[in-house]
Amino acid sequence: MASRDEGSPVVEVNTEQAMQQVNRRLNMLDERLDNMDSILTALVERIMHQPVTLEVSCPKCGQAIQVNITSNVRLKA
Repeated sequence: MASRDEGSPVVEVNTEQAMQQVNRRLNMLDERLDNMDSILTALVERIMHQPVTLEVSCPKCGQAIQVNITSNVRLKA
């Protein structure tokens, strides 16, 4: 383990490495959020053009629940 000496070069390298790791993780998170945004945008565009039905099972009783999603956009012929 590195000592907490302020003049120690080991501590400075670990600090730089930690900052680089934080930057890499932030970049990965940013990419993931961009991907989620793209997927959600495509889903919303699809929903706006045609109805979508989601079917979910209740975790407690097991009953199927249907959710119909439609829009008020007129379909183009």
